[in-house]
Amino acid sequence: MIPLQRGPLPAELAARMAARTERIGEHRGGARESWRDARTIRRDLSVHLIAMSAGLSRCMYCGDSEGTSIDHFQPIAMAPQRAFDWLNHLWACAFCNSNQKRDLYPTDRQGRALLIDPTSDEPADHLDLVLATGAYRARSAKGRETIRIFGLDRPVLERGRAHAYVRCRSMLRDLARLTEHGEAVEAREVAQALAVQPFADVLYEMLRLRTAPRAALVFGVEAVAGLNALTGPHLSKWSPVGR
Repeated sequence: MIPLQRGPLPAELAARMAARTERIGEHRGGARESWRDARTIRRDLSVHLIAMSAGLSRCMYCGDSEGTSIDHFQPIAMAPQRAFDWLNHLWACAFCNSNQKRDLYPTDRQGRALLIDPTSDEPADHLDLVLATGAYRARSAKGRETIRIFGLDRPVLERGRAHAYVRCRSMLRDLARLTEHGEAVEAREVAQALAVQPFADVLYEMLRLRTAPRAALVFGVEAVAGLNALTGPHLSKWSPVGR
């Protein structure tokens, strides 16, 4: 998982959502049916969620599959008044949303969520990503529950992250060489391709560790040079560079 920036909604859309919230109690089917009936709102919300997701409309949980639907971070069954709350909406793939998370929402004894919200939490505070194996290790109770609820330890995801690490190192070396030889156009294409590939968490972790004492030894000198060259608006939604 990577942190994502949630921007404000257009005033007109926010007003429509607020009006829906006020009328939830009047809807015969309650909050869930009111949400299902709000096709235009769901369509318009999807546009903004896709815009803030990593890569090409990637699921905000697993980072692998294409997002297909709006997930209520705090489920409607638990918080019906948050059905139309912009801060409660995340973009998810069908597997993470319907097969993994469903209506699960673990909390601690104080009622605080034990799931990472990538729009308000820094996932690295709760999860360690072992780049060579693609495995996540929990650093906190929130990290542990996030791995469990979203199935972030699925073998297919771990293999995918491990392969993404190999791919990133290779592409970063290419980026370093192209930058060194002044091939600006091709270098920009490689940087853009890195930014939209699946498993953005792998690249994010490499960017986060690029100044660590052993980075050159672990990643390779050219890959670190590529990481240092990897900047631009295509990464502004989630890159730790400059934070």
